[in-house]
Amino acid sequence: MSVYAGKYLRIDLTHRTWEEIPISEDQVRQWLLGSGFAAHLYYQEMDPDLDPLDPRATLYIFNGLLVGTFAPTASRTSFCGRSPLTGIWNESNVGHHWGAELRFAGYDGIVITGASETPVYLYINGLTGDIAFRDASHLWGKDWFEAGDAILAETDPKAQVAGIGIAGENLVKMAGIPVGPSHYVRIAGRGGMGAILGSKKLKAIAVRGKKRPDYPDRKKFLATVKAQNKYIKENSTAMSLLGTAGGFQATEAYGDLPLKNWRLGTWPKAKELTGSVLYEKYLIRHTHCFSCPIGCGKEVEVPEGPYQAPRGEGVEYETMAGFFGNVLNENMEAGILANTLCNRYGLDTISTSATIAFAMEAYEKGLITEEDTGGMALTFGDPDVILELIRQIAHREGIGDLLAEGSRAAAQALGRGAEDFAVHVKGLEVAYHDPRGFVSMAVNYATANRGGCHLEALSYWNGYGLTLPDLGYGEVKPRLESTPEQAKMAYDWQNYMSVYNPLGLCKFIAKGKVGPERATEIVNSALGWTWQPNDLIQMGEKLFQLKRLINNRLGVTAKDDILPKRLLQDPRPDGSAAGNLPDLDLMLPVYYELRGWDEEGRPTPERLQALGLPS
Repeated sequence: MSVYAGKYLRIDLTHRTWEEIPISEDQVRQWLLGSGFAAHLYYQEMDPDLDPLDPRATLYIFNGLLVGTFAPTASRTSFCGRSPLTGIWNESNVGHHWGAELRFAGYDGIVITGASETPVYLYINGLTGDIAFRDASHLWGKDWFEAGDAILAETDPKAQVAGIGIAGENLVKMAGIPVGPSHYVRIAGRGGMGAILGSKKLKAIAVRGKKRPDYPDRKKFLATVKAQNKYIKENSTAMSLLGTAGGFQATEAYGDLPLKNWRLGTWPKAKELTGSVLYEKYLIRHTHCFSCPIGCGKEVEVPEGPYQAPRGEGVEYETMAGFFGNVLNENMEAGILANTLCNRYGLDTISTSATIAFAMEAYEKGLITEEDTGGMALTFGDPDVILELIRQIAHREGIGDLLAEGSRAAAQALGRGAEDFAVHVKGLEVAYHDPRGFVSMAVNYATANRGGCHLEALSYWNGYGLTLPDLGYGEVKPRLESTPEQAKMAYDWQNYMSVYNPLGLCKFIAKGKVGPERATEIVNSALGWTWQPNDLIQMGEKLFQLKRLINNRLGVTAKDDILPKRLLQDPRPDGSAAGNLPDLDLMLPVYYELRGWDEEGRPTPERLQALGLPS
């Protein structure tokens, strides 16, 4: 066996058939796997006129190239295709153990077309070689905690399962794909890919396997992994202890934390809602995704009280930012329950909390009234309202039916100036790192392929003190100055981050000071390749540009590379980023030149040819 399986499944749900499709080494060297190979297939097969929820639409699920190996954090799987929320390219990426189990079952990915007439789930059993379409009528209408656990009981307790909750069934545009059993759930959250599964009546995919990867030089690879794991652990102690929640207080101090739908600059309450307080009171245990030396996952429980929450995956930074800061909720236990409900229903916590914050401001401005909400006052800081809105969104009840479409669509429906405070880029609610506090992120958000996504660059890490000399950032750059250098930072970090999902590695190892040199060493030792760091960066650019080509076909041009009014024209009133606004007029032309895009935001034929892409 090779490191990767060298084949994927193509599933036709309409006819309940399947076939194995080979993946050649040449294809892997051209596109890697994960979202790289998925983008390649989608570009070849896409129909720009096809709605993402049309039964004929395709969902591409691919492990990164190293998933299932011993490589540090080699656990990441990408769910790819056209987003129901944004209408453009989307890759929703998740860790956990599902991807590794799919690899052990003998597959690198699954391509799903068609739609079942009745609810169904897939069971890919690598122990027997069987692929079964099982009835899921008894699971339809159940939340993910119930459904996921039931499927494991029906198949194999050692299987891994991914699927949808009630939000996906109801075609909520921000529905994610939960992975894992009730007590340990991760979610491929962004862009509404759970709604695609819902439109296909596919409740879940369970996988079980026993095959393991082989390596050109197993001894050498294990030695590399041992050294890299030691280095990553030494540089990730805070993440291991507190997860991403550990940075909550710092983001407020840096002018990074969104507050009251991005309107405030400071919030003293942040000092009481830190990761250390959260896990000191509610931590059950630390969790690790497959092959992860960091262990940023945290299981928590609220055993009693009005916001009782069962044992489950803990609250990460983005969720805290959304369900604490952006809605001004001061009740930590209510925030934990909000996270639990999103996991149960299968909802992206970023888009859900952002859309609730938008609705609260719309209520404040009189654009949503109690006549619209059934008498409920959408008041900032009211934990019971926040929790009820999550429920209504998942079930598409009341005002939740409008909010289930996302903030862009809700703003368009409301009109009367609502679009001025809907904080999204290309339809994707902006992740919770403020480009007014880290201006390189303004360039990233404006140009990122799936919309307002922080993960496509993560350049704000430099502003917090992270240096990667082999990426060209051996020192911390001024984070508030709109300069050509900030545009280049977005470009460089995007190119580097673009290889992580295709390789199946978690981007947190970059936060653990893994730069291109170390990443290349991991790849070469696993695969027997002879990449240089520049090969890795060039592959990142190639895949980034491929996804831009997809978006160009879907109608994206330079006019769409913009920030929402709130982040471009309304400065934070106080705090360390007070008064600062990113100057996109200065930075975007620099970025376009670096990227090789013309005035319409399209890659030039010369750049495409240099990267080996079709023009």
